[in-house]
Amino acid sequence: MSSQATPSPKSAGTTDIAAIPLVVDIDGTLVHSDLLVESAFVLAKSSPQSLIRLPIWLRAGKATLKAEIAQRADLGIEQLPYNRPLIEYLHEEKAKGRRLILATAANEKYAHQVAEHLQLFDTVLASDGQTNLAGDEKLAAIRAEVGDRPFDYAGDHEVDNAIWRHARKAVLVNASDKLERSANESFDVGASFPPEKTDWRIWTKALRVHQWAKNALIFVPLLAAHQYADFGMIMAAVLAFVAYSLLASSVYILNDLVDLGDDRQHPRKCERPFASGRIPILQGVIAIPILLGAAVVIAAFLPPFFWAVLLGYYALTLAYSLGLKQIALIDVLTLAALYTLRIIAGGAATGIPLSFWLLALSMSIFLSLAMAKRCTELLVMKEHSGDAPLGRGYIASDLPPLRSLGTAAGYTAVVILALYINSPDITNQYEHPARIWVLCPVVLYWISRIWLKTLRGQMHDDPIVFAAKDNGSRICVLLGALIMFMAL
Repeated sequence: MSSQATPSPKSAGTTDIAAIPLVVDIDGTLVHSDLLVESAFVLAKSSPQSLIRLPIWLRAGKATLKAEIAQRADLGIEQLPYNRPLIEYLHEEKAKGRRLILATAANEKYAHQVAEHLQLFDTVLASDGQTNLAGDEKLAAIRAEVGDRPFDYAGDHEVDNAIWRHARKAVLVNASDKLERSANESFDVGASFPPEKTDWRIWTKALRVHQWAKNALIFVPLLAAHQYADFGMIMAAVLAFVAYSLLASSVYILNDLVDLGDDRQHPRKCERPFASGRIPILQGVIAIPILLGAAVVIAAFLPPFFWAVLLGYYALTLAYSLGLKQIALIDVLTLAALYTLRIIAGGAATGIPLSFWLLALSMSIFLSLAMAKRCTELLVMKEHSGDAPLGRGYIASDLPPLRSLGTAAGYTAVVILALYINSPDITNQYEHPARIWVLCPVVLYWISRIWLKTLRGQMHDDPIVFAAKDNGSRICVLLGALIMFMAL
């Protein structure tokens, strides 16, 4: 293999372009993703017990690791976030009679599936069980394929410098500003496809900052105990809110990475930052421990019981992300428990004991909202998939029984509220407890409104987020607060 760079096009300008192969990478170039990382998350979802074998496979080499994962994990090749501008360019080059070669460090299984899907490439060079086709190994494979003839190469990373040094022209795809500057100084750049800028707004979507509103449940024990003026308790609740929000964002990212395949088949979720490829998967992998670490540091200032609740919440969310959400009914019970754990965390952070009535009311309301969330997904996916399984343990024909169970859970919450109003416990908190009876029709109206909006197809993917933006729900909250104030 020659170590000399091929002549620049200035001395070979008359070369017939049809005789010059164009070699294209996959990860980060043809696809806005990394197939190894994606397949690892697919494996985590489909066979989490296999994850303990990852170190063993890696010890045998990256080629073995990729082959073992590929053997067990199937990617949704058709739904991958392909680089559409680059594919249009490849079609144009193909029309000129150029030979297109797919050369990637991804496993050969995925490489051949991508090539078959796009119907663009004449040759596929990829990693197998023995060779990891990256860096010098990739260059050697390209040379073995094209000989000493000039070739162009499309890549996205500094590691591609080893190949660009021997290429006639460099095609830059999703290159960082630093890489683009150095490539323009060192190589003859034939074309450039800059990355979509990832600004703070895209990251707020990935972190689900709007979902942090759910963590306001941490303040419920504070309000229920009428501790509005205790600065120490308020600060403890604020710290708990921040810790929970950071922890929840780490889980949202993990959930998105595990759910890439399902999200890409969803009419709205396909636009999420990781599913669409607007944020690289590796950045999400890095963000998860950073968010977790920040949550742990903040939690260090709170009582040990809060730590236990936070750990329980994280363990349950992991179990939900990796399997429980695919089990019908267990998924909605888990969601209701996760909401209730936020209230328990508020009590743990402030030291306020929680009543049976509050926890029972919470489980009933949030079970109803969790079922409304599933019904919303069933209504949306029914339009696109008929009665096919929807990736959550349900089929579209489950909608009627799920609707009945959800409305029953919501109305049960009103019964629990009525029993609480009629119990001796309420006299310890309110001077005029009978006035709270007016709250029952307000809650009845709100639950009924949520379900009416759900069954009309007007519900957001998450009823909690919908309620935060819905004027009718806001009015119900204000009325509820006024009624409770009048009962003091």
